[in-house]
Amino acid sequence: MDPSRAYRPVDLSQVRTRPLGERPNKVDRRQFARPGQPGRSVADLIDGLPHQLGALELRAVVAAVVRAYRLGKPVIWGMGGHVIKTGISPLIIDLMERGVVRALALNGGASIHDVEIALIGGTSEDVQEGLRDGSFGMWHETGRFYNRAVNDRRGGLGQRLGAAIVESNAPNRDLSVLARAYELGLPATVHITLGADIVHMHPEADGAALGEAAFEDFRLFCAVVADLGGGGVYLNVGSAVALPEVFLKALTVARNLGHPVADFTTANFDMMQHYRPLQNVVRRPTDGVGQGHTLTGQHEVVLPLFYQAIVEQVGG
Repeated sequence: MDPSRAYRPVDLSQVRTRPLGERPNKVDRRQFARPGQPGRSVADLIDGLPHQLGALELRAVVAAVVRAYRLGKPVIWGMGGHVIKTGISPLIIDLMERGVVRALALNGGASIHDVEIALIGGTSEDVQEGLRDGSFGMWHETGRFYNRAVNDRRGGLGQRLGAAIVESNAPNRDLSVLARAYELGLPATVHITLGADIVHMHPEADGAALGEAAFEDFRLFCAVVADLGGGGVYLNVGSAVALPEVFLKALTVARNLGHPVADFTTANFDMMQHYRPLQNVVRRPTDGVGQGHTLTGQHEVVLPLFYQAIVEQVGG
């Protein structure tokens, strides 16, 4: 027997419907974008964004940063290398100078790009090309400068690099986030994975010195994270693995030592959302005690918009 013959099409005339006016809606016309006029300000642009999804996340993180600034609580800007490579350094430096961003956390790649920009005003090589003949990452000036700064053994890794850039009067030091943090006396920590960065392949690399400096920075980062409670903000920008893991451990240390770290905000900015940032930055740390947000988009587009929205509110 043909199975299809065991069924007859249902009679839709008996379906019950309800008035549309009874339905709660997720979207309302009052949430729609507002058309603008030529020459309007960025504040008008932000205000005119739809009150939906990512636009709501953006507004919420901006509000959290402005609140932290007004409360005198730390805004920690954590970043991967792509943030430096897309030219965002001047905006981060400006936020540090305004007193908004009060601490930095970089992975190893970000610190190397920062050093190279300070030295030559450029960075980012063709990895595929260099792999063919073993020349990838084997740049004399980069390895020598970085490792000699590490071997100087003054403070943590971020402080050693920032001091070296400033004291060498590097030609493009004005574009270095590490140098400016050093000049301003702000904590700037660098969190490496040994063997993951090109400077670890160089003849002058000293594993003991690298480990000592990075561990000093982890301890310093724990102290800054411990101060997030009561309105602070942690931004994880473009680091999918290293910084989310370090942040989670630093938060654990802070709470273990008696700092509750509640009433704070975290946000993950990236071109796609990965498992570790979502779990270790946005969700787990803030569960029941804070707010976590995600903003997905290209750094070179989203971050300048984020920056300007902050500046519009905090002023000069």
